[in-house]
Amino acid sequence: MHGPEIFTRGWWVFAAMVAAFLAAMFLRRRPIGVSLMFGALIGGLVAGHGIPVRHMVEGAFTYFDPMLIIFTAMFFMRVIEENGALGSLAYLLIDRFGRRPSLLLAVVTLFIMFPAMLTGITTTSVLTTGALIAPSLMALGLPRVTTGAMVAMVSIMGMVAPPINLLAMLIGQGVDMPYIGFEGPLAAAAFPLALFASFVLAYPHLRRADPTAALKDKSGSETKEYGWRLFIPLWVVFILMAAVRLFPQFVPDIGVPLIFVIGGIAGLFYGRRVRVAGAAYRALHTGLPVLGLLAGIGMFLQVMTLTGVRGLLVVTVLSLPLTLRYLGILISLPGFGGVSAFASAMVFGIPFLLSLLGRNEIVVCSGIALLAGLGDVLLPSAIEARFASQVVGESNFLLIVKKCLPLVLLFGLTALAMIYWADSLAFLTP
Repeated sequence: MHGPEIFTRGWWVFAAMVAAFLAAMFLRRRPIGVSLMFGALIGGLVAGHGIPVRHMVEGAFTYFDPMLIIFTAMFFMRVIEENGALGSLAYLLIDRFGRRPSLLLAVVTLFIMFPAMLTGITTTSVLTTGALIAPSLMALGLPRVTTGAMVAMVSIMGMVAPPINLLAMLIGQGVDMPYIGFEGPLAAAAFPLALFASFVLAYPHLRRADPTAALKDKSGSETKEYGWRLFIPLWVVFILMAAVRLFPQFVPDIGVPLIFVIGGIAGLFYGRRVRVAGAAYRALHTGLPVLGLLAGIGMFLQVMTLTGVRGLLVVTVLSLPLTLRYLGILISLPGFGGVSAFASAMVFGIPFLLSLLGRNEIVVCSGIALLAGLGDVLLPSAIEARFASQVVGESNFLLIVKKCLPLVLLFGLTALAMIYWADSLAFLTP
């Protein structure tokens, strides 16, 4: 088969895979992970490989390490939520900083980001710390839509921030680049943007806030009863993660999943009683959609590789003029991220990173991860806007999407600038 025929056939296979994926998701209303699996099956059939069972199984386990991180992190977050640590921390933040709006917004931003920073999943922040702090913010005078937009955008920046950025991990895995040295670029992007989003959205409403109303239904009883011991699990995870990175010659790398398990076990001994089986079940139930999504992405990409579609995308991106390449990065990554940020990072992030080899790859990968993550508040799925609307009690999630759009555009341009001047930002890497 000649070169042009291969290209034509490859595009037909890719079109069939995407069409099957979209049909399963929107017409049959299947979960995204199942829809990706269906797209992979159709791709194998159209390309003449039948049902590629071996490749489907291999693809499903491609991202087993990130899956372990997600489950163990969700278990840890569930334990410290059920033992009262997260609720008490929210109470302390409002109590200590409620009359100082600038400082309050800074610490609330970090509080909301925290679960996503540990899990690499935006939803964990929206549904845990975001859900805990949103009623207090609204009691302080923040409108529902603004609160939802703030929770959604800050949670996305938590997903982008170190120490765990699954998007960067998945892209790096696709090009055999280890997840080492990303802390600087990711932190330099995520934390300033998260603080900017919080201050732009919330500060005008909180300048003269009275924390009394926000605290009247919160007793802080767990903090009074257990004191500082309630936060020991948080310190355990923080110290272990820091020690592995700062003192590798003395502290063996036991792996992120084991660190979360140790932190979760520590949380069983402090605060309210937590049933291990129940916490593990609820953690799995919450994380299952993302675990299924990663399995579906692995299958989809494995079949793309089998049929030559993945190589076709790389060659096509490499052949684009530089201006169109940057325009494609700005549009396709957050645009396809509206379906799935993880799928966007894998399907488009890897070819774009390969097309920009020669620049500082760590900084470029960080910028691509930021762009893909922004899709979480964009249509068609707008998954984090939907969750944030539930958290704040807003029936129309499109209002939150609309509120987020100016920030998405600004943050997207920031990520593009980060990619363009990657070599100038190389000082952020080791």
